[in-house]
Amino acid sequence: MYDMATRQRALDLRASGLTVSQVSRATGISRFAIREWASGAVPSPRMTAECPVGDGRLDPARPRPDYAYLLGLYLGDGCISEGRRKVYALRIACCDAWPGLIDACALAISAVMPHNKVQRAHAPGCTSVVSTSKHWPCLFPQHGRGPKHLRPIALAPWQQEITAAHPWEFLRGLIHSDGCRITNWTTRTVGGVQKRYEYPRYFFTNTSADIVGLFTATLDAVGVRWKSVARPTGAINVSIARRDSVALMDAHIGPKY
Repeated sequence: MYDMATRQRALDLRASGLTVSQVSRATGISRFAIREWASGAVPSPRMTAECPVGDGRLDPARPRPDYAYLLGLYLGDGCISEGRRKVYALRIACCDAWPGLIDACALAISAVMPHNKVQRAHAPGCTSVVSTSKHWPCLFPQHGRGPKHLRPIALAPWQQEITAAHPWEFLRGLIHSDGCRITNWTTRTVGGVQKRYEYPRYFFTNTSADIVGLFTATLDAVGVRWKSVARPTGAINVSIARRDSVALMDAHIGPKY
């Protein structure tokens, strides 16, 4: 997959008198691709898409709410792996118990990268939503070697602007990946009658202190109160149990579906 600038450089070298093999050695582009371009074949938009991040900002054509949601999913349950010729695969692992989440993930990827195919890879109890592009590391500069909790995770300035403008979409992506909404209950005897009381709450659990920090800072920004507990496993569990805060979360996020 080559952008238009790379394609044009190869064509200019070919027009200067170099052979196809010489252009291939000089650019690292396959001879097949150079022959196709020289013959006048028109590549698909997917093959020539320019980088969606330039001049320190996301391409204005990319929908910010969808990106904020996808960023939350990526930080929770996503990974990027390198394939041949510097083409990368974005994979978001989704539990099969939540088919609506799988659909929402696929729609967000399609909105952010509209010219790239979105596929679903099935495994027992899990579906990975997958899309390939050479630009996924540009869209998610948090990409790197090893697990996320073993390396620093910080948002680029342009990502901070997007999450500040669309905090609920970002939180929704994080909850949909590493969070949940549950209902606790207890019984109490009132006037001789035993009554059941239910207490809905949200949880978010992640091993990366940096990702948890992004989650809690965004909660603070939207006025949601929370508490956190470090687990013996190294994971950090964030609980949202105050009635007004749960109501806010319900209004903007709600349970998985």
